[in-house]
Amino acid sequence: MSASMQSILDAGTTLWLDSIDPDLVQTCADQGITGATSNPVIVADLIKSGRFDDLLNAFMKQDMSDEEVAWATTNQLVSDAQEVFEPVWQASGGNDGYVSFELDPVLEDAKLGPSHDERVAAYLKLGQRWGKDRKNRMVKVPATAAGLDALEDLAAMGLNLNVTLIFTERQYLAARDAIWRGAQKRESLDTFKSVYSIFISRVDVYTAEHQTDLSDAAQGMVGLVNAKRIWKMNQAFWESKNLPLKQEMIFASTAVKKDDQPADFYIGALVGSDIQTNPPSLNKAINDMGKTYTKTIADMPEENVLDEIDQLVDMEKLEEVLMREGLAKFADPQKALIKLIGQKREQLR
Repeated sequence: MSASMQSILDAGTTLWLDSIDPDLVQTCADQGITGATSNPVIVADLIKSGRFDDLLNAFMKQDMSDEEVAWATTNQLVSDAQEVFEPVWQASGGNDGYVSFELDPVLEDAKLGPSHDERVAAYLKLGQRWGKDRKNRMVKVPATAAGLDALEDLAAMGLNLNVTLIFTERQYLAARDAIWRGAQKRESLDTFKSVYSIFISRVDVYTAEHQTDLSDAAQGMVGLVNAKRIWKMNQAFWESKNLPLKQEMIFASTAVKKDDQPADFYIGALVGSDIQTNPPSLNKAINDMGKTYTKTIADMPEENVLDEIDQLVDMEKLEEVLMREGLAKFADPQKALIKLIGQKREQLR
């Protein structure tokens, strides 16, 4: 691991990889990265490489549908990554070494029209199927209305939970409180583990488009301010619970969206606590920059900038817009993955 990456770890940050590419997982594990996340885009890119044609062919010979092959392949790749990180999970007593498995994003496809209750029931069924008794696997559930309503029962089942697509304090509080209610229904809290994935750069894309009234000092800072405030709330809430395992934030969507920003604009401002999940390209950029990082997670802009953000940014509208956009990005890749499996089926005949 480079000195730059090591300084991030030394400051108190946990680094997870935003990929389940087996080669990258092994390389990154050897360098000190201690967990991973997955999504349909990652799985599709791996399938497109041709490296997993034999695996696909084996599943297809079992008379699986395209959708079943997609899930079986995802499960295999996540399981393989879990095996690599299991020593971390063991050594940390269950605090680290997890790999996230995303439940069916197509449930949130507005065009399919399943009812709210049907979506909740599906999340519970899929959580049981893909997350129960899988030691260092986290089930990834979106902070949608149905996802949030499923969290209490999913937590009560004993699953490790990663709540994704969080943009606002309202979503975080709803997720955290539901999970805590469910966790208290368990026989024991010894293995209770949850993380909350706050999306950051997308917030600043929103303000650049919809909040042109922000000053230069405030524009581009809303994502960080929002994430840091929620991080602080999370720290305060769980501190009083005296739990064996940490309940942490994942700082996600940390790749810059503006050409004039350094690659580490978000990464460098969030050093010192909880988890950063970075794509391989961002880790490479950090290595190439050669910086030494120190703890910055509690640092905030000047009070006048915070006041301006509070006065001008309508977080309710922000959540509405970003969730609408986010759900399209959420569901479409899974449909594209299933379509890709069908194309592969024709190629492999």
